[in-house]
Amino acid sequence: MDVYTNLKQGERGAWISIFAYVFCSILKIGVAILTGSAALMADGLNNTTDVVASVAVLIGLRISRKPRDRDHPYGHFRAETIAALVASFIMLYVGIDVITGAIPSMFNPDPVAPGMIAGYTALATSVIMFGVYRYNLKLAQKINSQALRAAAQDNRSDALVSIGTFIGIAGAQFQLQWLDPLAAVVVGVLIIKTGWEIFRETVHRLTDGFEESKLEDLRSTIADINGVERISDIKARYHGSSVLVDVVVHVDPELNVVESHTITEEIEDRMRRDHKIYDVHIHIEPEHERARE
Repeated sequence: MDVYTNLKQGERGAWISIFAYVFCSILKIGVAILTGSAALMADGLNNTTDVVASVAVLIGLRISRKPRDRDHPYGHFRAETIAALVASFIMLYVGIDVITGAIPSMFNPDPVAPGMIAGYTALATSVIMFGVYRYNLKLAQKINSQALRAAAQDNRSDALVSIGTFIGIAGAQFQLQWLDPLAAVVVGVLIIKTGWEIFRETVHRLTDGFEESKLEDLRSTIADINGVERISDIKARYHGSSVLVDVVVHVDPELNVVESHTITEEIEDRMRRDHKIYDVHIHIEPEHERARE
């Protein structure tokens, strides 16, 4: 399965998120108007912003599928990483908004307890979003999509927000109105934490950062290939969900061109088979006798 097929599958997850958010936001806002639940209204408005995040992910995945052109000889795969970055910004905003909206509620002198239909609505939509989260997370792991993984984390955050809304509404029935803002603050902190982790990872990738442990794994795989005498340099960077590898390999200077080329083909095959890496630039150097000793 190539990277373009993976990106096309990722769009399916983005569409599922969009449909789920549109349905949940309409349902929550409608029930909130009928029951007078401010918490459910805020939850529904939160889902409307998530539609924007999911659309950003969808656009990023679609741009990533565009073929290479004169201005983008490496393709458009980093659009997917930018989409994940946009999703992280929206999650950070939502987390801060949830917390700042909950704090004034702690000092409300005359809270009103909405009907439990609002709580059940929040609980039902949380189940829906947990289902979408599990689906998108599994798909993201299958196709190795950073943008879809960010969308999945957003799905989980919204499921947690809805659970917090349910707890707050349920507590209000027993005059425990403080549960609502407390649950909202806790959930807001979790959303900010998740958004920050996605932001940090995407910035690391956009600045060509690559984990040292993974680079060592690639080096070990190449070093084990028959005919590779030494690796003098190896670099790797993310390009969307794919990885680009540049490596300088030293071989026996007595090998002819065909034999050296066979080694490069083996390196490419091992990268594809063991690490799902399809773009490897290999530079062959003759290993001098003194270095070999």
